[in-house]
Amino acid sequence: MTEFDNTRWAEKVFAQQYLETADIRVVERGRMLTILKSFYRHFLGDKQQCRVLDLGCGDGILINELLTIDGSISATLIDGSEDMLNKAKERLAGFKNIQLIKTSFQELIHTAITLSDFDFIVSALAIHHLTMNEKKSLFNYIYSHLNSGGYFVNIEVILPPTEALDRWYLNLWREWLIEKQSVLKIKDDYEGSIRSYKEEAHYSKLDTLTEQLNALNEIGFKDVDCFYKYGIFAMYGGKK
Repeated sequence: MTEFDNTRWAEKVFAQQYLETADIRVVERGRMLTILKSFYRHFLGDKQQCRVLDLGCGDGILINELLTIDGSISATLIDGSEDMLNKAKERLAGFKNIQLIKTSFQELIHTAITLSDFDFIVSALAIHHLTMNEKKSLFNYIYSHLNSGGYFVNIEVILPPTEALDRWYLNLWREWLIEKQSVLKIKDDYEGSIRSYKEEAHYSKLDTLTEQLNALNEIGFKDVDCFYKYGIFAMYGGKK
Protein backbone atom coordinates (compact mmCIF):
# COMPACT_ATOMS: atom_id res chain seq x y z
CA MET A 1 0.00 0.00 0.00
CA THR A 2 1.33 3.45 -0.95
CA GLU A 3 1.02 6.72 0.99
CA PHE A 4 -1.55 7.81 -1.60
CA ASP A 5 -3.76 4.82 -0.73
CA ASN A 6 -4.14 6.20 2.79
CA THR A 7 -5.60 9.50 1.58
CA ARG A 8 -9.24 10.36 0.84
CA TRP A 9 -8.34 10.68 -2.84
CA ALA A 10 -8.12 6.90 -2.96
CA GLU A 11 -11.80 6.75 -1.96
CA LYS A 12 -14.07 6.44 -5.01
CA VAL A 13 -17.00 8.37 -3.51
CA PHE A 14 -14.84 11.30 -2.37
CA ALA A 15 -13.05 11.52 -5.71
CA GLN A 16 -16.33 11.48 -7.63
CA GLN A 17 -17.84 14.16 -5.40
CA TYR A 18 -14.83 16.39 -5.99
CA LEU A 19 -15.08 16.01 -9.77
CA GLU A 20 -18.75 16.96 -9.69
CA THR A 21 -18.19 20.12 -7.61
CA ALA A 22 -14.71 21.32 -8.61
CA ASP A 23 -15.99 24.32 -10.58
CA ILE A 24 -17.71 25.52 -7.41
CA ARG A 25 -15.05 24.64 -4.84
CA VAL A 26 -12.04 25.93 -6.82
CA VAL A 27 -12.10 29.71 -7.19
CA GLU A 28 -11.86 30.87 -10.84
CA ARG A 29 -11.14 27.34 -12.07
CA GLY A 30 -12.47 28.18 -15.53
CA ARG A 31 -10.35 31.33 -15.75
CA MET A 32 -7.20 29.43 -14.76
CA LEU A 33 -7.85 26.86 -17.49
CA THR A 34 -8.26 29.72 -19.97
CA ILE A 35 -4.95 31.22 -18.83
CA LEU A 36 -3.29 27.81 -19.13
CA LYS A 37 -4.42 27.57 -22.75
CA SER A 38 -3.19 31.10 -23.42
CA PHE A 39 0.18 30.17 -21.92
CA TYR A 40 0.39 27.09 -24.14
CA ARG A 41 -0.55 28.99 -27.30
CA HIS A 42 1.98 31.74 -26.58
CA PHE A 43 4.98 29.63 -25.59
CA LEU A 44 4.38 26.25 -27.24
CA GLY A 45 1.76 26.83 -29.92
CA ASP A 46 4.25 26.71 -32.79
CA LYS A 47 5.63 23.31 -31.78
CA GLN A 48 4.22 20.28 -33.59
CA GLN A 49 3.40 17.09 -31.67
CA CYS A 50 4.20 18.66 -28.33
CA ARG A 51 4.88 16.10 -25.60
CA VAL A 52 2.91 16.90 -22.43
CA LEU A 53 2.99 15.33 -18.95
CA ASP A 54 0.11 15.87 -16.51
CA LEU A 55 1.02 15.10 -12.88
CA GLY A 56 -1.99 14.20 -10.74
CA CYS A 57 -4.25 14.32 -13.77
CA GLY A 58 -7.57 13.61 -12.09
CA ASP A 59 -10.21 13.18 -14.77
CA GLY A 60 -7.95 14.58 -17.49
CA ILE A 61 -9.45 18.04 -17.71
CA LEU A 62 -6.12 19.86 -18.23
CA ILE A 63 -5.11 17.67 -21.15
CA ASN A 64 -8.61 17.85 -22.58
CA GLU A 65 -8.44 21.65 -22.54
CA LEU A 66 -5.04 21.66 -24.25
CA LEU A 67 -6.25 19.21 -26.87
CA THR A 68 -9.03 21.63 -27.82
CA ILE A 69 -6.37 24.02 -29.12
CA ASP A 70 -3.77 21.49 -30.30
CA GLY A 71 -4.97 18.05 -31.32
CA SER A 72 -1.43 16.92 -32.18
CA ILE A 73 -0.39 16.72 -28.51
CA SER A 74 1.12 13.48 -27.24
CA ALA A 75 0.10 13.26 -23.58
CA THR A 76 1.12 11.17 -20.58
CA LEU A 77 -1.21 11.36 -17.58
CA ILE A 78 -0.19 10.21 -14.10
CA ASP A 79 -2.40 9.74 -11.05
CA GLY A 80 -2.42 7.56 -7.96
CA SER A 81 -6.13 6.83 -8.27
CA GLU A 82 -7.39 4.10 -10.58
CA ASP A 83 -10.84 5.71 -10.51
CA MET A 84 -9.45 9.06 -11.64
CA LEU A 85 -7.49 7.43 -14.44
CA ASN A 86 -10.64 5.64 -15.60
CA LYS A 87 -12.42 9.00 -15.70
CA ALA A 88 -9.53 10.48 -17.69
CA LYS A 89 -9.60 7.56 -20.09
CA GLU A 90 -13.32 8.09 -20.61
CA ARG A 91 -12.95 11.85 -21.12
CA LEU A 92 -10.09 11.47 -23.61
CA ALA A 93 -11.46 8.45 -25.47
CA GLY A 94 -11.69 10.38 -28.74
CA PHE A 95 -8.01 11.36 -28.81
CA LYS A 96 -4.91 9.46 -29.90
CA ASN A 97 -1.43 9.44 -28.35
CA ILE A 98 -2.68 9.25 -24.75
CA GLN A 99 -0.82 7.22 -22.11
CA LEU A 100 -2.17 6.66 -18.59
CA ILE A 101 0.08 5.61 -15.70
CA LYS A 102 -1.04 4.75 -12.16
CA THR A 103 1.57 5.89 -9.66
CA SER A 104 1.94 8.28 -6.73
CA PHE A 105 4.37 11.19 -6.68
CA GLN A 106 6.49 9.39 -4.08
CA GLU A 107 6.73 6.33 -6.32
CA LEU A 108 7.55 8.53 -9.29
CA ILE A 109 10.41 10.22 -7.43
CA HIS A 110 11.88 7.18 -5.68
CA THR A 111 11.35 4.28 -8.08
CA ALA A 112 12.64 3.50 -11.54
CA ILE A 113 9.57 4.49 -13.54
CA THR A 114 10.86 5.20 -17.02
CA LEU A 115 9.53 8.34 -18.66
CA SER A 116 10.78 10.21 -21.69
CA ASP A 117 11.36 13.97 -21.73
CA PHE A 118 8.57 16.47 -22.29
CA ASP A 119 8.01 19.91 -23.75
CA PHE A 120 5.34 20.88 -21.22
CA ILE A 121 4.66 19.52 -17.72
CA VAL A 122 1.50 20.59 -15.91
CA SER A 123 -0.21 19.85 -12.62
CA ALA A 124 -3.32 21.11 -10.86
CA LEU A 125 -4.18 20.96 -7.16
CA ALA A 126 -2.07 17.88 -6.49
CA ILE A 127 1.47 18.84 -5.48
CA HIS A 128 0.33 20.61 -2.28
CA HIS A 129 -0.10 17.17 -0.70
CA LEU A 130 3.71 16.89 -0.56
CA THR A 131 6.08 18.26 2.06
CA MET A 132 8.49 20.99 0.94
CA ASN A 133 11.34 18.50 0.66
CA GLU A 134 9.12 16.26 -1.46
CA LYS A 135 8.07 19.24 -3.57
CA LYS A 136 11.73 20.07 -4.21
CA SER A 137 12.42 16.46 -5.19
CA LEU A 138 9.46 16.53 -7.57
CA PHE A 139 10.51 19.89 -9.01
CA ASN A 140 13.97 18.41 -9.64
CA TYR A 141 12.34 15.42 -11.30
CA ILE A 142 10.26 17.73 -13.47
CA TYR A 143 13.31 19.78 -14.46
CA SER A 144 15.24 16.64 -15.40
CA HIS A 145 12.36 15.46 -17.63
CA LEU A 146 11.86 18.71 -19.51
CA ASN A 147 13.40 19.27 -22.90
CA SER A 148 15.55 22.38 -23.19
CA GLY A 149 13.17 25.30 -23.56
CA GLY A 150 10.31 23.29 -22.05
CA TYR A 151 7.91 24.70 -19.46
CA PHE A 152 6.36 23.68 -16.15
CA VAL A 153 3.06 25.18 -14.93
CA ASN A 154 1.41 24.34 -11.61
CA ILE A 155 -2.10 25.37 -10.53
CA GLU A 156 -2.00 25.11 -6.77
CA VAL A 157 -3.27 25.88 -3.29
CA ILE A 158 -0.68 27.94 -1.43
CA LEU A 159 -0.11 28.94 2.19
CA PRO A 160 -0.68 32.64 2.93
CA PRO A 161 2.47 34.23 4.39
CA THR A 162 0.66 35.80 7.37
CA GLU A 163 -2.35 35.03 9.55
CA ALA A 164 -4.01 38.31 8.51
CA LEU A 165 -3.80 37.38 4.83
CA ASP A 166 -4.94 33.85 5.61
CA ARG A 167 -8.15 35.20 7.16
CA TRP A 168 -8.81 37.49 4.19
CA TYR A 169 -8.06 34.80 1.57
CA LEU A 170 -10.42 32.38 3.28
CA ASN A 171 -13.09 35.08 3.33
CA LEU A 172 -12.54 35.63 -0.43
CA TRP A 173 -13.09 31.91 -0.91
CA ARG A 174 -16.20 32.02 1.29
CA GLU A 175 -17.63 34.92 -0.76
CA TRP A 176 -16.99 32.95 -3.97
CA LEU A 177 -18.81 29.91 -2.61
CA ILE A 178 -21.76 31.99 -1.40
CA GLU A 179 -22.06 33.67 -4.80
CA LYS A 180 -21.92 30.34 -6.64
CA GLN A 181 -24.51 28.81 -4.34
CA SER A 182 -26.81 31.77 -4.86
CA VAL A 183 -26.51 31.80 -8.65
CA LEU A 184 -26.81 28.04 -9.02
CA LYS A 185 -29.40 27.72 -6.21
CA ILE A 186 -27.33 25.03 -4.47
CA LYS A 187 -27.96 24.21 -0.81
CA ASP A 188 -24.93 21.99 -0.16
CA ASP A 189 -22.60 22.90 2.72
CA TYR A 190 -19.65 24.23 0.75
CA GLU A 191 -18.46 25.93 3.91
CA GLY A 192 -17.12 22.45 4.62
CA SER A 193 -14.52 23.02 1.90
CA ILE A 194 -13.03 25.81 3.97
CA ARG A 195 -13.18 23.83 7.21
CA SER A 196 -11.49 20.84 5.60
CA TYR A 197 -8.81 23.10 4.11
CA LYS A 198 -7.83 24.17 7.60
CA GLU A 199 -8.36 20.85 9.36
CA GLU A 200 -7.03 18.18 7.00
CA ALA A 201 -3.50 16.84 7.33
CA HIS A 202 -2.37 18.31 4.00
CA TYR A 203 -2.74 21.86 5.44
CA SER A 204 0.43 21.33 7.45
CA LYS A 205 2.23 20.57 4.18
CA LEU A 206 1.23 23.78 2.42
CA ASP A 207 4.01 26.21 1.58
CA THR A 208 3.98 29.85 0.59
CA LEU A 209 4.14 30.94 -3.01
CA THR A 210 7.51 32.61 -2.35
CA GLU A 211 8.99 29.36 -1.00
CA GLN A 212 7.87 27.45 -4.08
CA LEU A 213 9.07 30.08 -6.55
CA ASN A 214 12.42 30.16 -4.73
CA ALA A 215 12.66 26.38 -5.01
CA LEU A 216 12.17 26.56 -8.79
CA ASN A 217 14.80 29.28 -9.09
CA GLU A 218 17.29 27.29 -7.02
CA ILE A 219 16.82 24.24 -9.24
CA GLY A 220 17.60 26.30 -12.34
CA PHE A 221 14.25 27.20 -13.86
CA LYS A 222 14.17 30.46 -15.83
CA ASP A 223 11.35 33.01 -16.19
CA VAL A 224 9.97 31.84 -12.84
CA ASP A 225 6.86 33.76 -11.88
CA CYS A 226 3.31 33.65 -10.57
CA PHE A 227 1.09 33.81 -13.65
CA TYR A 228 -2.21 34.22 -11.79
CA LYS A 229 -3.37 34.38 -8.18
CA TYR A 230 -6.70 34.64 -6.38
CA GLY A 231 -6.36 34.30 -2.61
CA ILE A 232 -5.02 30.83 -1.81
CA PHE A 233 -5.24 29.68 -5.45
CA ALA A 234 -2.27 30.38 -7.69
CA MET A 235 -0.73 29.43 -11.03
CA TYR A 236 3.05 29.54 -11.25
CA GLY A 237 5.94 27.92 -13.09
CA GLY A 238 9.05 28.40 -15.16
CA LYS A 239 11.16 27.37 -18.14
CA LYS A 240 14.10 25.00 -18.47
